[in-house]
Amino acid sequence: MKRLSDADYTALADFRHALRCFLEFSENAAAAEGLTPQQHQALLVIRGTPGSVANVGRLAERLRVKHNTAVELAQRLVAAGLVSRQPGDEDKRTVLLGLTDLGSSKLETLTYIHRRELGQLSPEILRLLHSLDS
Repeated sequence: MKRLSDADYTALADFRHALRCFLEFSENAAAAEGLTPQQHQALLVIRGTPGSVANVGRLAERLRVKHNTAVELAQRLVAAGLVSRQPGDEDKRTVLLGLTDLGSSKLETLTYIHRRELGQLSPEILRLLHSLDS
């Protein structure tokens, strides 16, 4: 294993800083829409799943949380009118989550904002990623 240089540590520190800045932007954007970052991520998981429906297991996996945490999150999303629950097609014990019109609207707004921010940040993030390869 090659010995790491000061530049290696600086590159990683700069990359992590850029990621943290984006996450802070994302947290603030979600809050402006009345959502927590986790709620925003959950809406994105659901919409990004084939068929735009996800079960609680997928939510837990993609958000990297425990199953019971995903259940509680899903319940809060349903109570807020952002997500609907429906029984699974094959297994009626499975609960499928889909976005409501309100959830879709909030996610669409956030997605446009995030895509614009990523478009502005992408040259810097790409430069930092390439600096990690050196």
